[in-house]
Amino acid sequence: MINEIRYQFETAPLANRFLNELKHWSKADVKVKLFKSSHSVQVSYEYEAGSFDYTCSELDDLASQYGGTEI
Repeated sequence: MINEIRYQFETAPLANRFLNELKHWSKADVKVKLFKSSHSVQVSYEYEAGSFDYTCSELDDLASQYGGTEI
């Protein structure tokens, strides 16, 4: 199953730092791109149904380090 999450950041540089960190993220295989503006990032990843997945929580924690919030 594919899960997509979008995050909003205060500035474009913060969004790009988050995006670049996820390109080399070792916790999960994610696809990441800018979304609608230079201040928003979309993250997609696949997870197995039936098992608990910590990826969303870890993404939220990482985004909050850069001042991002889920939209």
